Amino acid sequence: MAKINWFPGHMAKARRQIGELMPKIDVVIEILDARLPQSSMNPILSQVRGDKPVVRLLSKNDLADPEITEAWRAHFSAEHNISVLPLEITDRRQIKRVPDLCRKLAPFRGGVGKPVRALVMGIPNVGKSTLLNGLAGRRIAKVGDEPAVTRRQQRIQIADDFTLMDTPGIMWPSPDSEVGGYRLAASGAVRDTAVEYEDIALFAVDYLMQRYPERLQERYKLKEIPDSAMDCMAAIARQRACAPGGNVDWHRVSEIVLKELRGGILGRISLEEPGREIPYRELDTEAEH
Repeated sequence: MAKINWFPGHMAKARRQIGELMPKIDVVIEILDARLPQSSMNPILSQVRGDKPVVRLLSKNDLADPEITEAWRAHFSAEHNISVLPLEITDRRQIKRVPDLCRKLAPFRGGVGKPVRALVMGIPNVGKSTLLNGLAGRRIAKVGDEPAVTRRQQRIQIADDFTLMDTPGIMWPSPDSEVGGYRLAASGAVRDTAVEYEDIALFAVDYLMQRYPERLQERYKLKEIPDSAMDCMAAIARQRACAPGGNVDWHRVSEIVLKELRGGILGRISLEEPGREIPYRELDTEAEH
């Protein structure tokens, strides 16, 4: 498997910035990918937040499995000083709820000269810039599909009693598990230049075979689900004219699978759920050899 470069230099700077800002803020707005909330959670926050309250936004809710998102909402809501809101990050009506959630968690702020100070955190490509633009009602941050487009700290006055602070999207040296890293890559949180398409697509197909086999069959018109992810990808390649002369174009079929997974074309899919770990079987196979 290819090694993923998780820690570009500008992200090390962002890590230091968060530690410096934490004493000056009242509430943290943590944006997670609703499809993989645990894997998209930044472990730095738990280390530096202390008892600061957190509004946890489950972004890209429209792409995630609704039943699993509800399970995550209940799971996180059980924690102290945590408010959870699943949302579609481009829906401004939903975004407008965020300041009120912050105000409720910081009842001693918000008066004259004491605005609620909120820090926005989230890994690359999770929707931070879209959130900032939606709350401000104007374009103040660059939005793009490529991760890590935000590079410098910003302070935005949203209302007389509410101020937002932003830091660049931040990753960390390595996720908690190798499988967590593959989830992040499959979701698009990692630059495509930092990953091997074939490896990530193989992971995605193996997961879909176990959790959402009917989606694969329906989308790619498969008569049955093969025994291995490699065989399944080869079957998809044949259905999508990616196997000229019987030779599978692995890069092309991998691009198709990842694009359709990330874009929601395969349906609303979650890549992890609380209390249940679905293994990546290709890793187990490699370990045996």
